[in-house]
Formats: sequence, C-alpha cells, structure tokens
Amino acid sequence: MANEKIKAISYPVVNVKGEKVGTMKLAGEIFGVDVHEDVLHQAVTTYLSNRRQATAKTKDRSEVRGGGKKPWRQKGTGRARAGSSRSPIWVGGGVVFGPTGEQNYKLSMNKKAHALALKSALSIKVRDKAFIIVEDTIEIESKTKAADNLLKAIGATGKVLLINDDNKNLLLATQNLCNVQSVAQDNVAVYDILNADQIVIEKATLVAYVGGLE
Repeated sequence: MANEKIKAISYPVVNVKGEKVGTMKLAGEIFGVDVHEDVLHQAVTTYLSNRRQATAKTKDRSEVRGGGKKPWRQKGTGRARAGSSRSPIWVGGGVVFGPTGEQNYKLSMNKKAHALALKSALSIKVRDKAFIIVEDTIEIESKTKAADNLLKAIGATGKVLLINDDNKNLLLATQNLCNVQSVAQDNVAVYDILNADQIVIEKATLVAYVGGLE
C-alpha cells in the first residue's frame, strides 16, 4: 500500500579499528526508498549548473583594438565599402553574439523533489554497503598519516566522502588527502553522495543529519 511504512534497516557500526561493535537502525523512509533516477539526474544537473561560473568572454567590435581609421576611401577602388578593420567580417575583428561574461547558468529545483533525490542517493549507498558508521567520536592527531591509517583501518577506499560535523582534528588530518572530501552534515549534496565510493560518518553526526531530513 502507498501509506505502508518502510521497514527500518539494520546497519553495522564499527570502531576506529574497523571492528564491528554493534548495529544501528536506519529509517526506511530515508535509507530504503525506491530510487528515482529522474530526480537524481535533475539534482545533479542543478548542482553542477549552479556551480558553473561565467568565465568565457569575447570582445565585440567596440572592444577590440584599432579600427579607428577607414581602411580605404569609399569609392573608386573597386573594392567593397569598409568603415573599420574591426568589423566582425574581418580577421581580428570583433565577435558577434559571443559570451559576455555575464551568463547566468543558475537552476532551481523543487524542495520535495530535492529531498527525494537525497533519499534516493542515500538509499543507493546503503544498498551497496558504502556507508561506514563509526561508533564514537574519531579522535586522531591532525596529521595526514593519522587520517590515512584511520581510513585503511575502517576500510574506506577510493573516493571518500567524510561527513564531518565539528571534528577539527579530523578535518585538518584529511585536507591533504586528494581522495577525501569533507563536508558539514548540513551541506551534503546529492552529487557528493553519488560521486563517493565510501561515505564515512560518526554515529552522532548521522543521528543529527537524519534529524534534519525528517
């Protein structure tokens, strides 16, 4: 039935050594929904478009250098009339209808559709066992080697998305790792989730994150 509640998902929880220390019930309405590929595509397209910057710029005939003098007299040469060497039909002339540097690529997305896309992305990662939930607060030195050892211990390989609420040492330790992206729990994008091979999150942070989705 349409209103039937989705069963909660039992998911393993590990410690910083990668040892299973228990399980956690994940809400089926968030982590076990049917995947909607259409809203996932829309969410990713919107995210990438909104991140795009209008850096392309060409000069029109009023901006290119030169062209102040009439190339030749109006009549009697046998050639077509020409008023400026900066005409768009001349080599080195201005560009017609080129990018101005003021293009707007911004897109918007319905809030409910975005929420569904987020839940679909999370459901994919839970289904693929790509979530790594750490039991306690991760306490390590703010050194790259410490972070590298931690990720190896808990089995976080490939592209890692670290949902980090307020752990400054963990943030400092991972900032030099090219395969790790650290984001705050209130700033997780659908694109970030789909682009990651593994998602690492502390249990307390996950509880706060889920609370914001309900």
